[in-house]
Amino acid sequence: MKIFLITFIYLILAIGLNAQSFIMNPYGRDNTKLLNGKWNAIVDQYSRGEKKQFYLNQIATEDTKFLEYGFEGAMRLDVPGDFNSQYPELKYYEGDIWYQRYFEANKQNHKRSFIYFAGVSYEATVWLNGKKVGNHEGGFTPFQFEVTDLLKEGKNDIVVKVNNNRKKDRIPAMNFDWWNYGGILRDVFLVQTPDTFIRDYKIQLKKNEKKIISGYVQLDGAKLSQQVTVSIPELKIEKIVSTNNNGYASFEIKAKPKLWNPDSPKMYNVSIISEQKEQVKDEIGFRNISVNGDDILLNGEKVFLKGVNFHEEIPQRLGRAYSTADAAMIIEEVTALGCNFIRTAHYPQNEHIIRLAEKKGLMIWEEIPLWQGIDFKNPVVLDKAINMLREMIYRDKNRAGIIIWSVANETKPSNYRDKVLTDLINLAHELDDTRLVGAAFDNPRYDPETSTFNIKDDISKIVDVVGVNKYMGWYMPWPTDPSNIKWNVALDKPLIMTEFGCESLYGKIGDKDKAHSWSEDYQKDLYLKNLEMFKNIPNLSGTSPWVLFDFRSPYRCHPKNQEGWNRKGLISDKGQRKKAWFVMKNYYNNIDMK
Repeated sequence: MKIFLITFIYLILAIGLNAQSFIMNPYGRDNTKLLNGKWNAIVDQYSRGEKKQFYLNQIATEDTKFLEYGFEGAMRLDVPGDFNSQYPELKYYEGDIWYQRYFEANKQNHKRSFIYFAGVSYEATVWLNGKKVGNHEGGFTPFQFEVTDLLKEGKNDIVVKVNNNRKKDRIPAMNFDWWNYGGILRDVFLVQTPDTFIRDYKIQLKKNEKKIISGYVQLDGAKLSQQVTVSIPELKIEKIVSTNNNGYASFEIKAKPKLWNPDSPKMYNVSIISEQKEQVKDEIGFRNISVNGDDILLNGEKVFLKGVNFHEEIPQRLGRAYSTADAAMIIEEVTALGCNFIRTAHYPQNEHIIRLAEKKGLMIWEEIPLWQGIDFKNPVVLDKAINMLREMIYRDKNRAGIIIWSVANETKPSNYRDKVLTDLINLAHELDDTRLVGAAFDNPRYDPETSTFNIKDDISKIVDVVGVNKYMGWYMPWPTDPSNIKWNVALDKPLIMTEFGCESLYGKIGDKDKAHSWSEDYQKDLYLKNLEMFKNIPNLSGTSPWVLFDFRSPYRCHPKNQEGWNRKGLISDKGQRKKAWFVMKNYYNNIDMK
């Protein structure tokens, strides 16, 4: 009865989320203004800002009055950027910080105006000119608020309260193995549009087709019935579609695009133009991804995923990655390793990373942050998970590089968890039938009598691709010689070893047989043993070691070897390549793809 009630509540919440969306691709629009730069900021550790009305940004002028806050002359923070890395006293701060800045706006030639945030961690509440415009929860996907009626000609005042506290009903929840950076982490835009504008579009190859481009256009506004032109000049395509009374038009176009693949990541310039001459530009690749038994097929050909995990972090700066330069640094190290695949663990990373990875021919596993310790019994949590999945797929549905949507990482089986993940998997397929859906599992169990790993998890039976996180030789000692270990996990479908590895301190020499040496030698030997074990996984379709760079993690407390860092990186926090990096480089250079 309890599960039935929660499922009923879940369905009601899911229906309510159907209307939520944000403007697709502000980066491809002309009438936008970046609100990046220095913002004023107030640390509000006791969360008194709303009661004190910080959002009014008042200045005392009467002789008998005073205020106990002020943005003028306050702390200054870079936007985009996390606040933890910008001041030493904020390194481990969790709580409220208020941001404020002024900006100029011209309303004369624009009918509608929106404030668009590419990502704020973890929760944001926004006021414009003293009026509350909305709230958003979730640190890794965009959101927007229409401010047409509040925007002033000339000078405007925007205030944002940001909170990054860990809470039981948040996603992720109380305990996770990375640092919970807070702040306005990604770009902020003022987007101005005609009265009716192009809100959304999808342009991809039709499922299982190589010569049919399909998609849709969605308008928003007063004049919803109009003609819209979809143009791909290099393919000599100029398709005119007529939107219906709801502003929606779907289409199919016969074409012969060169298919996107890691060796030749072909991208096409695409534009969508409305009757009101609004234009949105994009670069889009066309490819097919599917499974055939235990094989992953890219454009009908078997592919082995040579991957790596990384966090959205620049370790040398001790801060979140947010710029095109940050993306270039990370992706350069990925390609140097010989990868054709990345797992953006454990959350949707910024568009600069996703788009550059795509242009470099990297296939992508993208994941929502359902990471251990999630309160699956709480319908509020279900609401948030649904919204995060919707927002992730909505933002990145046109990115050919993304081949797998992941709904969870290392969650513990239960009736509640199984129901939630089942519904999320079904929802992902419903929202996008052109990609695979996966999840990462840490629960394969070793049977010493048969020297075999098995899994008992109903969710592993319904995903398209099974990811396995197994830290052999680190959290689990080798029970026998790696060459003798067998695997009997989801043999009817592709398996990706989504995480493996161990910690080591760069430059540390030690006994390769002792884990507590924290040495590069132990890490190198562990990688070699894992690669030997992988030969016995009959359905292995890819590997993705954990992790590319050492990264910040507050509960890693060893005083000499960790100091608040997870040291599992193939590369140190200073950018130095460890011995295990060369092991993986050699493996990827020489792996037999047959």
